Amino acid sequence: MAQMHQPATGSTCPGCAEPLESGDLYCGACGYDLSAGPAAGVDTPTVVMGSPVAGEAWPAARADGSGAPVHLPTDLPGTDSGGSPLPSHVRVDGPEAASEPDEYPLPAPDPRAVDLAGLGEQATHVTTPVKVCVACRAGRVDEDGYCENCGHAQPRERDHMERELGPVAAVSDRGLRHHRNEDAFAVSTTALPDGSPAVVAIVCDGVSSATRPDDASAAAAARANESLLQALPQGTHPQQAMHEAIVAAAEAVNSLAAEPAPAVEHDPHRHQNAPACTLVGAIAAGGLLVVGWVGDSRAYWVPDDRTTPPARLTEDDSWAAQMVAAGLMSEADAYADERAHAITGWLGADAYELDPHTASFKPDRSGVVVVCTDGLWNYAEGAEEMAGAVPVDAAERPLHSAQVLVGHALDGGGHDNVTVAVVPFAVPVPGAGSAYN
Repeated sequence: MAQMHQPATGSTCPGCAEPLESGDLYCGACGYDLSAGPAAGVDTPTVVMGSPVAGEAWPAARADGSGAPVHLPTDLPGTDSGGSPLPSHVRVDGPEAASEPDEYPLPAPDPRAVDLAGLGEQATHVTTPVKVCVACRAGRVDEDGYCENCGHAQPRERDHMERELGPVAAVSDRGLRHHRNEDAFAVSTTALPDGSPAVVAIVCDGVSSATRPDDASAAAAARANESLLQALPQGTHPQQAMHEAIVAAAEAVNSLAAEPAPAVEHDPHRHQNAPACTLVGAIAAGGLLVVGWVGDSRAYWVPDDRTTPPARLTEDDSWAAQMVAAGLMSEADAYADERAHAITGWLGADAYELDPHTASFKPDRSGVVVVCTDGLWNYAEGAEEMAGAVPVDAAERPLHSAQVLVGHALDGGGHDNVTVAVVPFAVPVPGAGSAYN
């Protein structure tokens, strides 16, 4: 079991836990006002421990060499390969046993401009934009992204991101306690060979104890999405395509380990973990709902008809899940433990063995899939709790629903980065059949 990294000894910033030097008035990492007192609450970032369980061999996608979809066998351990009806309460098999690049382009601040060199009326309308602090609204922002007046760190491009693409949408937010957003997502739509639509959502959570977790999550989300957009139009079975996408995402994260760590992260006195992240994804295509994951990011099924039960579709690769699976602790006790968020599976060069989990279902009614990081499910852990937080019109307003869910996490404390994608699933028209019967 790998040791979790501990913060540097001595005084640390109450906002982001970065080490402080004697006499600091503001945190050099996040701009926290040290005179304001410690931040309330306890942060629970994703950390790494242990080793993932070896995965099962995957059958060939198209054994006959053609582009026709292959019907996967129904006896793959840890999967529901046959696309069976979604039960009322699903728990897919999980484990057998139970200083970073911190500068991003700033968003456009106050559009006000100033007269150059005090030229007054002699100026020929030559102006330059002034970056005004979002905190004090008075000081200018220097080249490093800090206010010259109050020292406050300015918002970065990834602090809050939203994306809506047809029927799918996602929102990601830095949260209220972290000094940067280490989550990432990708949403997309494409078409199967028969012309029917396929909707994709990928959500990744950077491992905070690793080097460059923000880069890891961004690389994994982008590569997994790219892989799916290549495979699905060619007729690859969605479950096979998801497996291949997770493998491709892992390779993208692994490649980051070969790159030298930025100077801002280099500390000769502490071990540098390789970049790492978790991943969860969902595909709605051809009458099937397919999910895939590594780590503790989750997918939930929420039916449009709220009189029928919702379900959690993934099982965490985590210490807590192992304790529950082994019968050593109740679920409530395990997830209340401080070790609950220690993950046993992740994408990264120091993962002992990649073990992608995939499952496919055939829901008999319409609904939405909520694909999210633990920054959300910490505040709506059970399927019923998650369903209660999802707006009833989620299928018609996916972006609004994602915004509401992020707001739910922020209202609950926002201790972590929060990312959620909402993927509507519509039952195929009667008589139309399914591409993957």
